[in-house]
Amino acid sequence: VGKSLGVAVDRVGRVVVQEDLTIPGHPEVQVIGDLANFTGKDGNPLPGVSPVAMQQGRHAARNILGMIEGRKPQRFWYFDKGSMATIGRNKAVADLHLLHLSGLPAWVAWLFVHILFLVGFRNRVVVLFQWAWAYLTFNKGARLITRNFQAETRPPA
Repeated sequence: VGKSLGVAVDRVGRVVVQEDLTIPGHPEVQVIGDLANFTGKDGNPLPGVSPVAMQQGRHAARNILGMIEGRKPQRFWYFDKGSMATIGRNKAVADLHLLHLSGLPAWVAWLFVHILFLVGFRNRVVVLFQWAWAYLTFNKGARLITRNFQAETRPPA
């Protein structure tokens, strides 16, 4: 997708964006999320994760509304809220800068944060019940392997 825009892309195909999330020469085009290569404060591209995309999306929306009203687009500043990851049943890690959690407390925090950021009350309730059912029934959910694999046999070289 990035290459089809005819602009600079990094080695993995992300579009190199300007400080306001636009591409050079096209102030009407905003590139956000995991398609955008935006250099953070540390000089490295921001990771392609949902917290970055959510902040970029809000910023791009404000810039678009501002441009409609005749204002100049503003620079994007990413605020790192920390990171969380589940590593098993009742196990997770959370690094929220001043607060570091692991085990069950981090797992509960991870669940709460992910439910909180879902759009709409109905979606939150549905996902909460689905997760509760999966937890109580030990259902591990869908796996990514979608077909049987046969061992390849190659003639000796």
